[in-house]
Amino acid sequence: MADIARRAGVTKAAVSFALNNRPGVSEPTRRRILAIAEELGWQPNSAARALSDGRAGAFGLVIDRPARTLGIEPFFMQLISGIQGELIRDATPLVLTMAEDQAAEIALYRSWWAQRRVDGVFLVDLQADDARVPVLEELGMPAVVIGAPVGTGRLPAVWSDEAAAVRAVLEHLAGLGHRRVARVGGPGRLRHTVIRTAAFEACARELGLTGRIVEADYSGEEGAAATRALLADPEPPTAIVYDNDVMAVSGLTAAQALGLRVPADVSVVAWDDSALCELVHPSLTALSRDIAAYGARAARRLREAAGGLGLGDVQDAAPTLTVRGSVGPPGAVK
Repeated sequence: MADIARRAGVTKAAVSFALNNRPGVSEPTRRRILAIAEELGWQPNSAARALSDGRAGAFGLVIDRPARTLGIEPFFMQLISGIQGELIRDATPLVLTMAEDQAAEIALYRSWWAQRRVDGVFLVDLQADDARVPVLEELGMPAVVIGAPVGTGRLPAVWSDEAAAVRAVLEHLAGLGHRRVARVGGPGRLRHTVIRTAAFEACARELGLTGRIVEADYSGEEGAAATRALLADPEPPTAIVYDNDVMAVSGLTAAQALGLRVPADVSVVAWDDSALCELVHPSLTALSRDIAAYGARAARRLREAAGGLGLGDVQDAAPTLTVRGSVGPPGAVK
Protein backbone atom coordinates (compact mmCIF):
# COMPACT_ATOMS: atom_id res chain seq x y z
CA MET A 1 0.00 0.00 0.00
CA ALA A 2 2.91 2.34 0.73
CA ASP A 3 4.32 1.66 -2.76
CA ILE A 4 0.95 2.43 -4.35
CA ALA A 5 0.58 5.62 -2.28
CA ARG A 6 4.03 6.87 -3.38
CA ARG A 7 3.30 6.13 -7.04
CA ALA A 8 -0.12 7.80 -6.89
CA GLY A 9 1.00 10.77 -4.78
CA VAL A 10 -1.69 10.09 -2.13
CA THR A 11 -1.83 8.93 1.48
CA LYS A 12 -2.02 5.27 2.53
CA ALA A 13 -5.50 6.01 3.90
CA ALA A 14 -6.62 7.08 0.42
CA VAL A 15 -5.19 3.86 -1.01
CA SER A 16 -7.10 1.86 1.61
CA PHE A 17 -10.34 3.65 0.74
CA ALA A 18 -9.87 2.96 -2.96
CA LEU A 19 -8.85 -0.69 -2.65
CA ASN A 20 -11.73 -1.48 -0.29
CA ASN A 21 -14.25 0.44 -2.42
CA ARG A 22 -15.06 2.86 0.39
CA PRO A 23 -15.93 6.58 0.12
CA GLY A 24 -13.24 9.13 0.84
CA VAL A 25 -11.50 9.55 -2.52
CA SER A 26 -12.65 11.02 -5.83
CA GLU A 27 -13.48 8.70 -8.70
CA PRO A 28 -10.47 9.76 -10.84
CA THR A 29 -8.16 9.14 -7.85
CA ARG A 30 -9.77 5.75 -7.21
CA ARG A 31 -9.24 4.72 -10.82
CA ARG A 32 -5.60 5.87 -10.73
CA ILE A 33 -4.95 3.93 -7.52
CA LEU A 34 -6.59 0.77 -8.88
CA ALA A 35 -4.60 1.00 -12.12
CA ILE A 36 -1.32 1.29 -10.18
CA ALA A 37 -2.35 -1.57 -7.89
CA GLU A 38 -3.02 -3.78 -10.92
CA GLU A 39 0.30 -2.77 -12.47
CA LEU A 40 2.15 -3.69 -9.28
CA GLY A 41 0.28 -6.99 -8.97
CA TRP A 42 -1.31 -6.11 -5.63
CA GLN A 43 -3.56 -8.73 -4.03
CA PRO A 44 -5.54 -8.44 -0.77
CA ASN A 45 -4.01 -10.18 2.25
CA SER A 46 -6.66 -12.62 3.48
CA ALA A 47 -5.11 -12.91 6.95
CA ALA A 48 -5.15 -9.15 7.40
CA ARG A 49 -8.72 -8.97 6.21
CA ALA A 50 -9.73 -11.71 8.64
CA LEU A 51 -8.25 -9.62 11.46
CA SER A 52 -10.09 -6.50 10.36
CA ASP A 53 -13.55 -7.87 9.54
CA GLY A 54 -13.55 -11.38 11.04
CA ARG A 55 -13.98 -13.09 7.66
CA ALA A 56 -11.58 -15.61 6.17
CA GLY A 57 -13.00 -15.51 2.64
CA ALA A 58 -12.87 -19.33 2.34
CA PHE A 59 -15.07 -22.37 3.01
CA GLY A 60 -14.05 -25.80 4.24
CA LEU A 61 -14.86 -29.41 3.36
CA VAL A 62 -13.55 -32.31 5.45
CA ILE A 63 -14.10 -35.85 4.19
CA ASP A 64 -13.85 -38.83 6.53
CA ARG A 65 -13.40 -41.68 4.06
CA PRO A 66 -10.46 -43.88 3.06
CA ALA A 67 -8.38 -42.12 0.41
CA ARG A 68 -8.36 -45.23 -1.78
CA THR A 69 -12.15 -45.19 -2.15
CA LEU A 70 -12.48 -41.42 -2.40
CA GLY A 71 -9.97 -41.20 -5.23
CA ILE A 72 -11.95 -43.48 -7.53
CA GLU A 73 -15.53 -42.51 -6.66
CA PRO A 74 -17.06 -40.15 -9.25
CA PHE A 75 -19.74 -38.87 -6.83
CA PHE A 76 -17.34 -36.82 -4.72
CA MET A 77 -15.39 -35.59 -7.73
CA GLN A 78 -18.62 -34.28 -9.29
CA LEU A 79 -19.83 -32.84 -5.97
CA ILE A 80 -16.57 -30.97 -5.41
CA SER A 81 -16.54 -29.69 -8.98
CA GLY A 82 -20.04 -28.28 -8.45
CA ILE A 83 -19.07 -26.62 -5.17
CA GLN A 84 -15.89 -25.16 -6.67
CA GLY A 85 -17.69 -24.03 -9.81
CA GLU A 86 -20.07 -21.95 -7.70
CA LEU A 87 -17.43 -20.59 -5.30
CA ILE A 88 -15.19 -19.44 -8.14
CA ARG A 89 -17.86 -16.89 -9.06
CA ASP A 90 -16.61 -14.65 -6.27
CA ALA A 91 -13.10 -16.17 -6.05
CA THR A 92 -13.83 -17.95 -2.75
CA PRO A 93 -11.31 -20.76 -2.11
CA LEU A 94 -12.39 -24.22 -0.98
CA VAL A 95 -10.19 -25.69 1.76
CA LEU A 96 -10.42 -29.45 1.21
CA THR A 97 -8.86 -32.02 3.51
CA MET A 98 -9.40 -35.51 4.90
CA ALA A 99 -9.71 -36.74 8.49
CA GLU A 100 -9.10 -40.11 10.13
CA ASP A 101 -12.40 -40.06 12.03
CA GLN A 102 -15.03 -37.73 13.47
CA ALA A 103 -12.90 -36.80 16.46
CA ALA A 104 -10.14 -35.55 14.16
CA GLU A 105 -12.71 -33.76 12.01
CA ILE A 106 -14.20 -31.99 15.05
CA ALA A 107 -10.73 -30.93 16.23
CA LEU A 108 -10.14 -29.45 12.80
CA TYR A 109 -13.39 -27.48 12.94
CA ARG A 110 -12.48 -26.07 16.34
CA SER A 111 -9.04 -25.04 15.08
CA TRP A 112 -10.37 -23.51 11.86
CA TRP A 113 -13.01 -21.49 13.71
CA ALA A 114 -10.66 -20.30 16.47
CA GLN A 115 -8.16 -19.13 13.84
CA ARG A 116 -10.84 -17.87 11.44
CA ARG A 117 -9.41 -20.03 8.68
CA VAL A 118 -12.85 -20.54 7.09
CA ASP A 119 -16.23 -18.80 7.18
CA GLY A 120 -18.22 -22.04 7.16
CA VAL A 121 -18.11 -25.72 6.25
CA PHE A 122 -19.93 -28.33 4.19
CA LEU A 123 -20.97 -31.34 6.26
CA VAL A 124 -21.07 -34.63 4.32
CA ASP A 125 -21.70 -38.27 5.19
CA LEU A 126 -23.89 -37.55 8.19
CA GLN A 127 -23.88 -40.49 10.58
CA ALA A 128 -26.76 -42.02 12.51
CA ASP A 129 -25.39 -40.57 15.76
CA ASP A 130 -23.37 -37.64 14.47
CA ALA A 131 -21.16 -35.85 16.99
CA ARG A 132 -20.31 -33.02 14.58
CA VAL A 133 -23.75 -31.38 14.57
CA PRO A 134 -23.86 -30.29 18.25
CA VAL A 135 -20.25 -29.10 18.07
CA LEU A 136 -20.91 -26.87 15.05
CA GLU A 137 -24.04 -25.53 16.75
CA GLU A 138 -22.03 -24.81 19.91
CA LEU A 139 -19.33 -23.00 17.94
CA GLY A 140 -21.88 -21.00 15.96
CA MET A 141 -19.97 -21.97 12.85
CA PRO A 142 -22.02 -21.64 9.62
CA ALA A 143 -22.52 -25.06 8.06
CA VAL A 144 -24.67 -26.72 5.43
CA VAL A 145 -25.44 -30.44 5.53
CA ILE A 146 -25.32 -32.22 2.18
CA GLY A 147 -27.83 -34.95 2.93
CA ALA A 148 -31.21 -35.64 4.47
CA PRO A 149 -32.45 -33.20 7.14
CA VAL A 150 -32.59 -35.89 9.85
CA GLY A 151 -30.54 -35.36 12.99
CA THR A 152 -29.19 -32.08 11.61
CA GLY A 153 -30.30 -29.87 14.49
CA ARG A 154 -30.46 -26.23 13.44
CA LEU A 155 -28.12 -26.75 10.48
CA PRO A 156 -29.74 -26.28 7.05
CA ALA A 157 -29.60 -29.22 4.66
CA VAL A 158 -29.55 -29.63 0.89
CA TRP A 159 -30.94 -33.06 0.13
CA SER A 160 -32.68 -35.38 -2.31
CA ASP A 161 -35.24 -38.07 -1.57
CA GLU A 162 -33.35 -41.35 -1.12
CA ALA A 163 -36.53 -43.31 -0.38
CA ALA A 164 -38.18 -42.16 -3.62
CA ALA A 165 -35.12 -43.31 -5.57
CA VAL A 166 -35.23 -46.75 -3.94
CA ARG A 167 -38.91 -47.05 -4.81
CA ALA A 168 -38.28 -46.12 -8.46
CA VAL A 169 -35.74 -48.94 -8.78
CA LEU A 170 -37.78 -51.63 -7.04
CA GLU A 171 -40.99 -50.77 -8.87
CA HIS A 172 -39.15 -51.02 -12.19
CA LEU A 173 -37.62 -54.38 -11.29
CA ALA A 174 -40.93 -55.73 -9.95
CA GLY A 175 -42.64 -54.60 -13.15
CA LEU A 176 -40.18 -56.71 -15.15
CA GLY A 177 -41.06 -59.77 -13.07
CA HIS A 178 -38.21 -59.84 -10.53
CA ARG A 179 -39.10 -61.34 -7.16
CA ARG A 180 -35.67 -61.85 -5.53
CA VAL A 181 -33.77 -58.56 -5.32
CA ALA A 182 -30.58 -57.87 -3.35
CA ARG A 183 -28.83 -54.64 -2.46
CA VAL A 184 -25.12 -54.09 -1.86
CA GLY A 185 -25.21 -51.10 0.47
CA GLY A 186 -22.66 -48.65 1.80
CA PRO A 187 -21.38 -48.47 5.39
CA GLY A 188 -24.24 -48.95 7.84
CA ARG A 189 -23.13 -46.06 10.08
CA LEU A 190 -24.02 -43.49 7.40
CA ARG A 191 -27.45 -41.93 7.67
CA HIS A 192 -28.19 -42.12 3.95
CA THR A 193 -27.44 -45.86 4.11
CA VAL A 194 -29.92 -46.20 6.98
CA ILE A 195 -32.57 -44.30 4.98
CA ARG A 196 -32.01 -46.42 1.87
CA THR A 197 -32.11 -49.64 3.91
CA ALA A 198 -35.42 -48.74 5.58
CA ALA A 199 -36.92 -47.75 2.21
CA PHE A 200 -35.63 -50.93 0.53
CA GLU A 201 -37.11 -53.19 3.21
CA ALA A 202 -40.46 -51.39 3.31
CA CYS A 203 -40.85 -51.20 -0.46
CA ALA A 204 -39.79 -54.84 -0.95
CA ARG A 205 -42.49 -55.96 1.51
CA GLU A 206 -45.08 -53.78 -0.19
CA LEU A 207 -44.24 -55.19 -3.63
CA GLY A 208 -44.03 -58.79 -2.43
CA LEU A 209 -40.30 -59.09 -3.12
CA THR A 210 -37.73 -61.15 -1.26
CA GLY A 211 -35.02 -58.66 -0.43
CA ARG A 212 -31.54 -59.17 0.97
CA ILE A 213 -28.95 -56.54 1.93
CA VAL A 214 -25.17 -56.92 2.19
CA GLU A 215 -23.06 -54.10 3.65
CA ALA A 216 -19.87 -52.99 1.85
CA ASP A 217 -17.52 -49.99 1.85
CA TYR A 218 -18.11 -48.53 -1.66
CA SER A 219 -14.91 -50.13 -2.98
CA GLY A 220 -14.73 -52.34 -6.05
CA GLU A 221 -13.17 -55.16 -4.03
CA GLU A 222 -16.03 -55.37 -1.54
CA GLY A 223 -18.61 -54.88 -4.28
CA ALA A 224 -17.25 -57.90 -6.14
CA ALA A 225 -16.98 -60.01 -2.96
CA ALA A 226 -20.57 -59.20 -1.98
CA THR A 227 -21.75 -60.12 -5.49
CA ARG A 228 -20.03 -63.50 -5.42
CA ALA A 229 -21.54 -64.25 -1.99
CA LEU A 230 -25.05 -63.31 -3.13
CA LEU A 231 -24.86 -65.35 -6.32
CA ALA A 232 -23.54 -68.42 -4.45
CA ASP A 233 -26.81 -68.61 -2.50
CA PRO A 234 -29.07 -71.59 -3.32
CA GLU A 235 -31.76 -69.07 -4.29
CA PRO A 236 -29.70 -66.17 -5.66
CA PRO A 237 -31.20 -62.79 -6.50
CA THR A 238 -32.31 -62.12 -10.05
CA ALA A 239 -31.38 -58.44 -9.64
CA ILE A 240 -28.78 -56.60 -7.54
CA VAL A 241 -28.83 -52.90 -6.70
CA TYR A 242 -25.54 -51.28 -5.68
CA ASP A 243 -25.16 -48.13 -3.57
CA ASN A 244 -22.55 -46.63 -5.91
CA ASP A 245 -21.26 -47.00 -9.44
CA VAL A 246 -17.85 -48.41 -8.50
CA MET A 247 -19.36 -51.41 -6.70
CA ALA A 248 -21.87 -51.91 -9.53
CA VAL A 249 -19.13 -52.10 -12.18
CA SER A 250 -17.18 -54.59 -10.04
CA GLY A 251 -20.37 -56.56 -9.40
CA LEU A 252 -21.07 -56.77 -13.13
CA THR A 253 -17.55 -58.07 -13.78
CA ALA A 254 -17.83 -60.59 -10.93
CA ALA A 255 -21.14 -61.94 -12.23
CA GLN A 256 -19.76 -62.33 -15.74
CA ALA A 257 -16.64 -64.07 -14.37
CA LEU A 258 -19.00 -66.64 -12.80
CA GLY A 259 -20.41 -67.36 -16.27
CA LEU A 260 -23.67 -65.49 -15.70
CA ARG A 261 -25.31 -63.40 -18.37
CA VAL A 262 -26.31 -59.83 -17.59
CA PRO A 263 -29.24 -59.18 -17.67
CA ALA A 264 -30.62 -62.65 -18.63
CA ASP A 265 -29.36 -64.31 -15.43
CA VAL A 266 -28.99 -61.30 -13.16
CA SER A 267 -29.85 -57.62 -13.62
CA VAL A 268 -27.56 -54.88 -12.26
CA VAL A 269 -28.48 -51.35 -11.12
CA ALA A 270 -26.07 -48.64 -9.93
CA TRP A 271 -26.70 -45.66 -7.66
CA ASP A 272 -25.34 -42.33 -8.95
CA ASP A 273 -24.86 -42.55 -12.68
CA SER A 274 -21.43 -41.70 -14.08
CA ALA A 275 -19.23 -42.27 -17.11
CA LEU A 276 -18.18 -45.60 -15.56
CA CYS A 277 -21.70 -46.92 -16.09
CA GLU A 278 -21.43 -46.41 -19.85
CA LEU A 279 -17.91 -47.78 -20.26
CA VAL A 280 -18.84 -51.39 -19.48
CA HIS A 281 -20.85 -53.96 -21.45
CA PRO A 282 -23.71 -54.07 -21.05
CA SER A 283 -23.94 -50.44 -19.95
CA LEU A 284 -25.41 -50.06 -16.48
CA THR A 285 -28.91 -48.97 -15.60
CA ALA A 286 -28.42 -46.27 -12.97
CA LEU A 287 -30.04 -43.64 -10.79
CA SER A 288 -29.14 -40.33 -12.40
CA ARG A 289 -29.02 -36.80 -11.00
CA ASP A 290 -27.00 -33.66 -11.59
CA ILE A 291 -24.48 -34.01 -8.78
CA ALA A 292 -22.48 -30.93 -9.81
CA ALA A 293 -25.67 -28.82 -9.59
CA TYR A 294 -26.34 -30.41 -6.19
CA GLY A 295 -22.91 -29.22 -4.99
CA ALA A 296 -23.43 -25.75 -6.48
CA ARG A 297 -26.76 -25.41 -4.64
CA ALA A 298 -25.05 -26.35 -1.36
CA ALA A 299 -22.34 -23.75 -2.02
CA ARG A 300 -24.92 -21.02 -2.53
CA ARG A 301 -26.64 -21.97 0.72
CA LEU A 302 -23.37 -21.88 2.65
CA ARG A 303 -22.53 -18.47 1.23
CA GLU A 304 -25.93 -17.25 2.42
CA ALA A 305 -25.50 -18.86 5.85
CA ALA A 306 -22.08 -17.25 6.28
CA GLY A 307 -23.69 -13.93 5.38
CA GLY A 308 -25.97 -14.22 8.39
CA LEU A 309 -29.15 -15.37 6.67
CA GLY A 310 -31.41 -17.78 8.53
CA LEU A 311 -31.94 -20.71 6.20
CA GLY A 312 -34.26 -23.68 5.95
CA ASP A 313 -33.71 -26.99 4.21
CA VAL A 314 -33.73 -27.22 0.40
CA GLN A 315 -34.87 -30.35 -1.39
CA ASP A 316 -33.10 -31.17 -4.63
CA ALA A 317 -34.67 -33.20 -7.42
CA ALA A 318 -34.84 -36.92 -6.66
CA PRO A 319 -32.67 -39.22 -8.79
CA THR A 320 -34.40 -40.72 -11.81
CA LEU A 321 -33.80 -44.16 -13.27
CA THR A 322 -31.86 -44.24 -16.53
CA VAL A 323 -32.53 -47.66 -18.06
CA ARG A 324 -29.72 -49.27 -20.04
CA GLY A 325 -28.69 -52.77 -21.06
CA SER A 326 -27.92 -54.26 -17.64
CA VAL A 327 -31.58 -54.70 -16.66
CA GLY A 328 -34.20 -56.99 -18.15
CA PRO A 329 -36.80 -59.62 -17.21
CA PRO A 330 -35.45 -62.44 -15.05
CA GLY A 331 -34.33 -65.64 -16.76
CA ALA A 332 -33.10 -68.93 -15.39
CA VAL A 333 -30.36 -68.21 -12.87
CA LYS A 334 -27.59 -70.79 -12.67
